[in-house]
Amino acid sequence: MNTDSARALFSSLIHEIAPEVDLDAVDHTADLQDELDLDSVDFLNLVSLIYERTGLNIPETEYHNLATVDATIAYLAERAASGSRDDSL
Repeated sequence: MNTDSARALFSSLIHEIAPEVDLDAVDHTADLQDELDLDSVDFLNLVSLIYERTGLNIPETEYHNLATVDATIAYLAERAASGSRDDSL
């Protein structure tokens, strides 16, 4: 997964969780939950959807890598490129 496909995936997932969010109108370097008005359940839904769509298991100890829109996109692209999938579940 390259950065563009990670961005498209993220956009798709966010629109499932918070359809009212316009990613073009938000600060991609601001705190993800604050900027997109996501509560903790929304955030966990995002993590679950990432796993469902990609097989990428994001451990709780790595949630800090999803702190901003840009960081989340970079994390997804990097993890997918490195083949860090959890196919054992």
